[in-house]
Parts: sequence; structure tokens; C-alpha cells
Amino acid sequence: MSRKNRSSNRASRLRGLTPWAALLPMALTVLLGYLGAVLWTLRVSLSSSRTFPKDDFVGLAQYERLFGNERWLLSLENLAVYGLLFIGACMVIGFLLAVFIDQKVRGEGLLRTIFLYPYAMSFVATGLVWQWVLNPTDGIQQAVRQMGFENFTFDWIIDQDMVIYTVVIASVWQASGLVMALLLAGLRGIDEDIWKAARIDGIKPWRVYLSIVLPMLGASFATVFVLLFTAAVKVFDAVAAMTQGGPGTASDVPAKFIMDHLFGRANVALASAGAIVLLLTVLALVAPFFYARSRKARKGKGA
Repeated sequence: MSRKNRSSNRASRLRGLTPWAALLPMALTVLLGYLGAVLWTLRVSLSSSRTFPKDDFVGLAQYERLFGNERWLLSLENLAVYGLLFIGACMVIGFLLAVFIDQKVRGEGLLRTIFLYPYAMSFVATGLVWQWVLNPTDGIQQAVRQMGFENFTFDWIIDQDMVIYTVVIASVWQASGLVMALLLAGLRGIDEDIWKAARIDGIKPWRVYLSIVLPMLGASFATVFVLLFTAAVKVFDAVAAMTQGGPGTASDVPAKFIMDHLFGRANVALASAGAIVLLLTVLALVAPFFYARSRKARKGKGA
């Protein structure tokens, strides 16, 4: 082989290695930063650590303490209520907004920006805004009473039975725009011939959406569901900004429980156990989702 050919082969190999070299920093970050942190958290959750980590082993004792803790069980109950309402409302409202904008309305670009803008805000800012809006002495209740309806009451944010719903309202207001954007992209990908055929056959639009469009948006809805589910499981900022988990612990959620025990109560092991439970909850949904997608992709290539 000539020197020229060897140089050409060497240059080709270097070009082939360039993408892998570019991915190396991210791969190291994932392995060391994320996977390493998960393994460390798992190890701490199996110890008797308090303020500082201990190098001992107590098995599943922290998990037994965790699920024997009334506050943790209440936080799981709140998370279930929050998650069901948050995901359901975001999907419905986001889909309706997407359908509305898909009608080629005037000012479409402006409307998209308005609906998506709340998602650009941090959950802390959202929580503080809605805390003021729902405050009985300064917000909606006071405004309506000043209009003459002196007996009007809207004090959910200080009502132990209703406070979790105020967090749902704030979160839905922020996240519905993202759902709208994702589903609008899916709607714009549907062949226009389907609508032409439906109009020729005299099929009502609501029937087309129900029987044809929704099934075709299955992949978009699955993506939206995974994103919303993950956001629901790790909700913290909105609760911390709006209610601080109160009144009492009425609006407590698992992430708030973990942060309080990690920094406020100096119980690193119990907080780590809670974090591992949340991680397993997310993996229980996300792992099958990605497995199904990869399997479908392999079948598509095989076909």
C-alpha cells in the first residue's frame, strides 16, 4: 500500500472517530454525573446516614420507615390527585388549543406565542403569581367582593381539602401551551387529503377528530404523556412557591418531603430512599415506553 493510500485511510478513520469524540464529554457526564449519583443515592438509602453519609448497611430499613411515615403517604396521595388532574387537564386543554390554532386562524403566530409563553416562565415565578391571584385578601376573592358580591368565597389556597387543586390550576396554566405545541405539530403532519375525503363524504369534523385524527396522534400523545408524567412526579417548585406544602402538610408532595428531610431534618438516608422510589416510579413508565418505540423501529427497518 502506498504512502498516499495509508494517509487517506488514516484520515478516513479520524473522520469516523470525530462524532464519537464529540459525544464523549456528554457520555462521561451521563455516566459519572447521573448514573454515579443514582448509585450513590441508592447506597446511602441502604445505610443509617443522618446529617452525613455513613458507610454501614441496614438493608431496607429506610424504605420501611419511609412507607410507615404518614407524611410520605399523604404526599403520595397528593401526587396521585395532582398527577391525574394535571395530566388529564393539560392533554384536553392542549389538544383543544391545538385544534383551534390548526383552523388557520388570524394571528396564529401571536396566539402560539401567547399560549406557549407561560411555559417559558419558571415554576417558581408561576407559583408566586398564582399565590397572589388566589390569595383571599388580595386576589380573586377580594376583587369579586369589591364588585358587590360580598359573600363570594374562593379561599382554596388556605383550605386543607382544596389546596392541592390550586397547584393543579397553576401547573395546567403553565404546561398546556407545551402540549398545544406538540400536538399542533402532529396535526400539521396529517395528510390534507383525509380532510378533503371527509368533507366529500359529509363526515362531521368532530367525528373525524374522534375516529381518525386522535388515533393518528397516538405517538404525539404518548410523548406528551411521558413528559407530563415526569413533570408531575418531580413537582416541587410550584408547591414550594405557592403553599410551602401547607396549610400544615395538606399540599405536600414527595419531592418536597425529600428536600425537607435532606436539608431541613438532616436525614440523608430517608431522603435518598424517597428519591429512589420516585426514580423507580418514572422508570416503571419510561422504560416500557422506550422499549416499545425501539421495538417498533426495529420492526419498521425489518419490513
